[in-house]
Amino acid sequence: MTDTDTTTGAFARSASSMLRHWATVQPDAPMFTQDDRSLSWGEFYRRAVRVAEALASEGIGPGDRVAFLDRNGIEYFEVFFGCALLGAVSVAVNWRLAPLEMAGIVEDAGAVVLFYGSDYEAAVKEFTSQVASVRLYVTLDGFAGWRDGPDRERAGDPGFEPGPDDVVTQLYTSGTTGLPKGVMISGRNLATILGGAVEAFRIQEDTVSMVAMPLFHIGGTGWALAGMSRGGHSVILRDIDPVEILRLVEQHRVTDSFFVPAVLMFLLATPQLADTDVSSVRTIVYGASPISEDVLVKSMAAFGCNFAQVYGLTETTGAITSLMPEDHDPDGPRANLLRSAGRPFSHVELKIVDSATGEDLPVGAVGEVLTRSDQNMLGYWNKPDETGAVLFADGWFRTGDAGWLSEDGYLFLHDRIKDMIVSGGENIYPAEVENALLAHPMVADAAVIGVPHDKWGETVKAVVVTIPGAPSDIEALTVDIMASTRERLAHYKCPTSIDFVDQLPRNPSGKVLKRELRAPYWEGRERNIS
Repeated sequence: MTDTDTTTGAFARSASSMLRHWATVQPDAPMFTQDDRSLSWGEFYRRAVRVAEALASEGIGPGDRVAFLDRNGIEYFEVFFGCALLGAVSVAVNWRLAPLEMAGIVEDAGAVVLFYGSDYEAAVKEFTSQVASVRLYVTLDGFAGWRDGPDRERAGDPGFEPGPDDVVTQLYTSGTTGLPKGVMISGRNLATILGGAVEAFRIQEDTVSMVAMPLFHIGGTGWALAGMSRGGHSVILRDIDPVEILRLVEQHRVTDSFFVPAVLMFLLATPQLADTDVSSVRTIVYGASPISEDVLVKSMAAFGCNFAQVYGLTETTGAITSLMPEDHDPDGPRANLLRSAGRPFSHVELKIVDSATGEDLPVGAVGEVLTRSDQNMLGYWNKPDETGAVLFADGWFRTGDAGWLSEDGYLFLHDRIKDMIVSGGENIYPAEVENALLAHPMVADAAVIGVPHDKWGETVKAVVVTIPGAPSDIEALTVDIMASTRERLAHYKCPTSIDFVDQLPRNPSGKVLKRELRAPYWEGRERNIS
C-alpha cells in the first residue's frame, strides 16, 4: 500500500503515518478542539512525539501496554498517538466500571503504565494493590510536566511503523454477557478503516467531526480516527450533553457525527434544538442499538442532513455494513430497508450459517452472521481458546448475532444468538419483537427478554419506554401495544406482559443490558438455554 491514495489525497497506512503525513502537509490546520483549547496538526504531532520520547525514557517499548483512564479528552489522543509512534499498545479503560473492574482490565492487559484523570484518583488508589503489572502511574494533572520535563532526552520521533499483525491498540468488549475481553486491533485493522473512511462515512478534507462517544469503545476511537483520516478537524466532547452537543455543532460548524440512537432521542427532547443552526451537518452516522422509525424520521427532519446506519463490533474494528443515506426513504417503496443494517462494505464478506452445524444457509434464512475482512481482530489477548471459538483459520469471524440476508445483499439483524428466547420449542429473536414494538407511536424505546413460564419454559416480556405525553392509562396502553404487536407478528412471538420504565439500562456503547433486566426473574433458577 502506498503512503497516499492519489485519488482522494487520503492517508491510509497507519494511525502513526497518518499523523506524520498531515502534520507535514498542513501543520497549521486545526486538528483538535476541546473546550477553549485548540491544537493544530503540527502542534499535536510535537506533543505526541514528546509522549513517545517520555515513554521511551521510562523504558517503554514496542508491545508494552499503556493504559489510559479518563473521560474523552485531547490527552487520550496524545497517549494513543504517542504509543503508536513508539510501537507501544494503548489500552483505554472503561471509566464507568467499578474500581475492581477497572483493575481487572489493567491487570489483564499487563499494562506497565497507567495514565489517569483526577476524577478517578480515588478509584486508582482503591485498586492499586490489586494490580501488579503497573510500574508507573501518571496523573493527567501532572501530565504536561511529565511529558515535557527538563530531564527528558529529545530523541525525536521514534519512527515506528506497525506491520499488518502488530497490535496497535487493545479495546475491551462491553461485557454485556460476561467478563470483558481484550480485543487486539492491528496495524492492518486500522489501515483498513482509515483507508475505507470515504466509503464508510464519506469523510472529506474539510470534515469537522464531533467526537462524542466514549473513547474506550470502538464507536469512539474508531469514529475519531476515521474523522481524522483526511486531515479534518475533530471537536471533542468530554461527556454526552445534548445542550452542549448543539452548541458545539453551531459554534464549530460540525459536519459529521456518530451517535447511538439514545443520543438522538435526547437531542429531539432538547428545546434548544429548535433554535440551533445545524445547517453545517452533512451526515449523522448512527448505530450500536435499535432505533424506532419515529425517532429516525423526526431526527432526519430536525437535522435535514444525510443519515447512515452502521453495524459492527469491537472485534471487527467497528462498522462493516452501512445503510447509506440513499436507502433512508421512510415514505418510499424501499421503506422496509430502515429495518436493515444495510449492505457490507466492498472489502467485507458476509454469510449466514447454522450456528450448530456451520453450514451455509440460503437467502432469507435466519442464522448466525459470519464476516471476513481485514477489519477482523487479531484475537483476544491471552485467550487462545476464546479466540479459536470465534475466529477461524480461514479468516471468518462468528459475530454471535442472528440475522438474514436479502436477495440484494441487505443484512437484517434479529438478535444476539445467546439472547434468543425459546418458548414452547419455538425460537424467538427479541430484536424482531422490539422492532414491532418500536413501530407503535407511543413507544420511544423497548427491550424484550425471556422470563420463566411453567408451561412453555420461557415467555416474552417487553420493557418499554414511552414517548413524552403518552397516555397515563397504563392498562389501556398495554392492551393497545399488545394488539399492535400482534398485527405484525405471529402470536407466539408477542409479549405476554409489558413493564413500563423511565429508561433502559445501557452500557456505554448503547447496548441494552439485558442481563440486568432478566436477573430479577431468573434469580434462584438454572436456565436451560444460554
